[in-house]
Amino acid sequence: MRLMLCATMLLGGCATIDLSESSDPDRGAPVVRKRPAAKSASEQSSEKTTNASPPVAQAPSRAPAKKPGGYYQDDGPDERIPEGLLNTPDAEPRIEPYAKGPSRPYTIFDQTYVPITDNRPFVQRGIGSWYGKKFHGQRTASGEIYDMYKMTAAHPTLPIPSYARVTNLRNGKQIIVRINDRGPFHSSRIIDLSYTAALKLGYVQNGSSELEVERLLPDDIKRLQASRRQEAAPVSKPAVADENETIARPVNAPASSSVGAEAGGFFLQFGAFSQLPNAVSLRERLLSTWPQDLPRPEVVQSQGLYRLHSGPFNTRDLADRAAQALKSSAQLQTTIVQK
Repeated sequence: MRLMLCATMLLGGCATIDLSESSDPDRGAPVVRKRPAAKSASEQSSEKTTNASPPVAQAPSRAPAKKPGGYYQDDGPDERIPEGLLNTPDAEPRIEPYAKGPSRPYTIFDQTYVPITDNRPFVQRGIGSWYGKKFHGQRTASGEIYDMYKMTAAHPTLPIPSYARVTNLRNGKQIIVRINDRGPFHSSRIIDLSYTAALKLGYVQNGSSELEVERLLPDDIKRLQASRRQEAAPVSKPAVADENETIARPVNAPASSSVGAEAGGFFLQFGAFSQLPNAVSLRERLLSTWPQDLPRPEVVQSQGLYRLHSGPFNTRDLADRAAQALKSSAQLQTTIVQK
């Protein structure tokens, strides 16, 4: 079975690799065929005046220019873009068994990758890209058909299938995607998102952005599922926020309280650390200029990492408004996480 591994290579190229078992003893390592490399960033930039790119704020209403050079060697959106892509729901996390084939170690361009097969925490920051119509309709490493309009992603080592929360660190937008493919295989790229996922994060036009990738572990998925069930349950009286309530004050939680990671709701996360002193040090620096009307940041331990959180907030909108207030008043960049 042939599996497509999309990788934003040295300049955005992709590779086709056969990860299936073979009876031929001479085949050795999987065969890799490198696709044509994309043009450099400067070449792409020089052609932007002739190759119109779709706006970031909404899905493009027309096809991109046919002339090669845009969207990584013309690997862009299709000629007919479905309407309402920005309203596409995030992938719904489920606990699934890992596929055997994509769980084996593999080698691409003399680099060996060892996929994760246990429940270790995983948080990664770096440049993420996206892949589109050149691979639309082809098989992914999971054996599923790649659909550029679904909320999926390719990663070199995260389990297949698994789920990850991805945050665009340049604008604070956040999504959840299903990992079902391998790639990218370039040292400057950490993940390849589907077209729609990149559109929702707001970097389709640029082709890449600085992202944070956090794996959702089974306990995280269970909490999300429980939160969705609770939201879907009928209530006798809907909660209405007081118009005079400060935007940063979480419902049913005083601002001076210390909140554990197991509490439900939305949190502002300022970092996740493997060492406690690093989290404590950052907390002390934040407290020196911390606004009085915001819940104080607290260090909480979750899945082997020490996370610096402020919250909880009853809704994502309240959390987002608090994040924007911090960005404006203290130039602090944060991400919003749901527990």
